[in-house]
Amino acid sequence: MEETLVVVKRGNHIESEHTGSIAVVDWQGNLLYRVGDVSRMTFTRSALKPIQTIPLVQSGAADRFLMNDKEIAICCGSHNGEEQHTQVVNSMLFRIGLQEEHLQCGAHPPYSQERYLELVQKQIKPSPIHNNCSGKHTGMLALAMHLESDIDSYHRMEHPVQQKVLESLLELAELPEEQVITGIDGCGVPNFGIPLSKLAYVFARLAHPEEIQPPSLKQAIKRITQAMVQYPEMVSGANEFCTEAMQITKGRVLAKGGAEGVYCLGLMEKGIGIAIKVTDGNWRSAYPAAVEVLKQMGELAPLEEVALQAFHTPVIQNRKGEHVGKVEPVFQLKTEGNRGN
Repeated sequence: MEETLVVVKRGNHIESEHTGSIAVVDWQGNLLYRVGDVSRMTFTRSALKPIQTIPLVQSGAADRFLMNDKEIAICCGSHNGEEQHTQVVNSMLFRIGLQEEHLQCGAHPPYSQERYLELVQKQIKPSPIHNNCSGKHTGMLALAMHLESDIDSYHRMEHPVQQKVLESLLELAELPEEQVITGIDGCGVPNFGIPLSKLAYVFARLAHPEEIQPPSLKQAIKRITQAMVQYPEMVSGANEFCTEAMQITKGRVLAKGGAEGVYCLGLMEKGIGIAIKVTDGNWRSAYPAAVEVLKQMGELAPLEEVALQAFHTPVIQNRKGEHVGKVEPVFQLKTEGNRGN
């Protein structure tokens, strides 16, 4: 059963609360800590993006199209639509010989308010390139071309690109296909649901792929995770938690969130994965929960805690800019000694 993870206080009084579950698993599959229901089936949403990038790298498609690590990172990203992001995606599209209209992700305004206002002022309509998933979709197009498969249907479940993504997830999660649920993500590609403890296990294996076979899979994972921590600005963007968490911890923490209150972390030096699911899907509680897990596990230095404080206990302001409350994590990790996935 889910437990209260985060409360919202007005003054000193609790006004709202967000329940959820947390699983902490090591690379050997041991459940180290838990909160709530770690067996809960959880759609991975954009936390799946590093796994969705594995076939691109493992197949040789990334090398064929001369993709650098910054481009690999944006394939794993939910970017802000900043100019630095659209430039990288456009460069990738140009190199594979395709155009923006080939992207099947749809359009939405850039998450970056500065960039969105710039488009409004120039009377430019947001396009698929501004979609936070455009990097991932460009990587999928590159893989489709490498496989000599249809580029117009790369987003369909039956397409070889999506089948290879599913194969990668099943391999890392050590699950049979019948134990995975399937839906369609906001950007139009298949998304998969697995038990929360298995999602944590996947991120533990991303953080510690040393025992993974074949070698091509292990090397693909290493390249992907190193790209993400080396270019965290491509994974999200300015003032965003994914980017800040990886920058502030100097790459010790791999961070990737997803819609509906999903957040995943990998402790790169310890081979530990963390998966968080907020029951009501509210993002305002996912970041405080993520920082609190790291804090309770002793993974943050004092200065790192200070640097992440705005994400850990966000301040609530009124219309005059006065502090009237805060968002605060209240859970306690529970120790487990058994295999939990």
